[in-house]
Amino acid sequence: MHFHREPNTFVGQVNLKVQNIERSLTFYQEVIGFKILKRSDKSAELTADGKTTLLKIEQPEHVLPKQPRTTGLYHFALLLPERSDLAHVVRHFVEHDIQIGSADHLVSEALYLSDPDGNGIEIYADRDPNAWDWHNDIVAMTTEPLHFPELMTNETGRWSGLPDRTIMGHIHLHVADLARAEQFYINGLGFEVVNRFGPQALFISTGKYHHHIGLNTWAGVGAPTPPPNSTGLESYAIVFPTAANRQRVIAQLKEIGEKVQEEDGHLITIDPSGNRIQLQV
Repeated sequence: MHFHREPNTFVGQVNLKVQNIERSLTFYQEVIGFKILKRSDKSAELTADGKTTLLKIEQPEHVLPKQPRTTGLYHFALLLPERSDLAHVVRHFVEHDIQIGSADHLVSEALYLSDPDGNGIEIYADRDPNAWDWHNDIVAMTTEPLHFPELMTNETGRWSGLPDRTIMGHIHLHVADLARAEQFYINGLGFEVVNRFGPQALFISTGKYHHHIGLNTWAGVGAPTPPPNSTGLESYAIVFPTAANRQRVIAQLKEIGEKVQEEDGHLITIDPSGNRIQLQV
């Protein structure tokens, strides 16, 4: 079932830095199934529906490989409209001998892989939100083995790239300090905590989604911010339902001592771990 996410705040476009634009374009088209929307010498905007940019990749000057044990991207997650779409992706990966991880999270079924630079990717389908198990505003999520035989009974037709209605379902980030991240994302950006995974990870959302953003300290507490020209996350967008919502959040961020600045026509804020966020409407 496709999650209806208006008028919630949600994650939009993700912008990644890569070492080799040609290598990444081959991967994102042939393996993941994106189409190119816009292309320049060192960057490309990728789309599922031919209209909306979901992912932008760029090759910075003097680019460095992905730095281990730093803050930044754990994975971005593409949400497919139907369970049958996930079955098509599994078949496509098997036929092309692509190594993947997988999990049943109760709220969703997910596949995991990395791009050629080691940027993490999740491709998933949600279970019907009516079947999600909520207790006192906390949603039950776990990591169980994905039951492939049962999933594959949903195969109808063939993989032909990402379906039109694919969206950026969520993003999961490495942070340096979970308590500081929580203050920034909850008190500043206005998300709600929907699950805690011990002292190491936090899942947050709006509108009772299972999570729009995951935050973890698995790269190490106090992990440094990677250099600006290293492969990985450049920035990601948070999309607000109205300009008034965005204004309220900007005021909240300033109240807790965070900055919002304009860059190239975008309003940018930076979380306490150096993850750059575009505030969009």
